[in-house]
Amino acid sequence: MAVPDFQTLMLPLLVLMGDSAEHGLAEVIESLGDRLGLSPEEKKELLPSESDVKFDNRVRWSAFYLRKAGLLERTGRGKIRITPRGQQVLKTKPARIDVKFLKQFSEFVEFQQGSKKTDSEEVDTADEDSPATPEETLEASYHNLRRTLAEELLDRVKKCPPKFFEKLVVDLLVSMGYGGSRKDAGQAVGQSGDDGIDGIIKEDKLGLDVVYLQAKRWEATVGRPVVQAFAGSLEGQRARKGVLITTSQFSQEARDYVSRIEKKIILIAGEELAQLMIDHGIEVTEVRTYSLRKMDLDYFGEE
Repeated sequence: MAVPDFQTLMLPLLVLMGDSAEHGLAEVIESLGDRLGLSPEEKKELLPSESDVKFDNRVRWSAFYLRKAGLLERTGRGKIRITPRGQQVLKTKPARIDVKFLKQFSEFVEFQQGSKKTDSEEVDTADEDSPATPEETLEASYHNLRRTLAEELLDRVKKCPPKFFEKLVVDLLVSMGYGGSRKDAGQAVGQSGDDGIDGIIKEDKLGLDVVYLQAKRWEATVGRPVVQAFAGSLEGQRARKGVLITTSQFSQEARDYVSRIEKKIILIAGEELAQLMIDHGIEVTEVRTYSLRKMDLDYFGEE
């Protein structure tokens, strides 16, 4: 089964807490995962940002919202317990507990209104119609903006002249730590072809090894014959490593081929090229930075 969203988790979480005992949240997360029949892989599935385990994150958000509605209470460092109000809610045998359900409690409404009026509150509130936590909504928005930017970048790269493409590739490799200085990299790579550039570039600033580079501004999928020819060029240069960059895609046969040969060849397709440009600040400008913080569990105890 898929990991339930944080609103779907509210009822089973409250039921689990129905024994009125004090529980550590780490213990609750483990027990709830077992009750829901989550597989070991689902219990370890990460958020898209890989900053946290998805299930753990959603259970913590569920507990947070139930506390804001007065159904759970914090009793100590990383400890929670059901409240008399929470027990009363269980007695009504609700079919579902979600944000809409919690709006019947004045404390929760005040929490929502306060979050919308000030940025001093530790979190914002979730949309009652959305299964995503505020954190997941922020991540999804970020990835959507990034994907749109990558598409625009790749479109511009495909239209740029060969000389500009040559400079772009060199700038990217230098920003990634290859080629030594910008001057050294420019001298190392310098031959333009009809569809891109070919040359060698230092693997590190000391030049302990070199990487053979080929870049092609193509629209068509790059197949195995092109990659195989590149591998042959490496042999002719007595090179062991190469990077083949294209503005299009590589066929599965091409990718399978490089996985089987002895030489180390990295294939960078158009989408990955655009993502690398964003990561390393090539032809993009930072508009705004948001720093997302969470509780320091080492300081306050397991949350």
